[in-house]
Amino acid sequence: MPAFRDFNFKLLVIEKLMYEDKTLTPEFRIADCLKAKGIDNPQDYAYENDLAHTVLDEARAHFQGLEISTELLATVETLGLDGGLEVYQECSPVWDGEDELYDIGSLDDLDLLPNLRLITGVDYCGMGLAFDSEVLAARGIAVD
Repeated sequence: MPAFRDFNFKLLVIEKLMYEDKTLTPEFRIADCLKAKGIDNPQDYAYENDLAHTVLDEARAHFQGLEISTELLATVETLGLDGGLEVYQECSPVWDGEDELYDIGSLDDLDLLPNLRLITGVDYCGMGLAFDSEVLAARGIAVD
């Protein structure tokens, strides 16, 4: 299975495949994971444990360990940058989007997405600072 180098880039891919396309299953829900540990409210849990600006350990472990096949990665033609992605809410139930928690640090993982042709939100979301337009254009990837 291909290995991602940038956890935040992997989250963008998971957003596309799991929460948009619904092709990466089963869908992860932090509420279900925490409920199994006797925690009823993810938001309260995050606030009470000073975890508002972090990825919950349970979500990080799940998503880091999640394997995505080469065949499924080949179906990704678009990615979208947006502070309101569902995957971020599953990782950080009370995250407000006002810090760099989910900023992409590297484009090395573009190699895993041979059919990626468009990344949206690059110009409107500070999370896109690593997305060098020359690197993307050289790979035939447009930005919107």
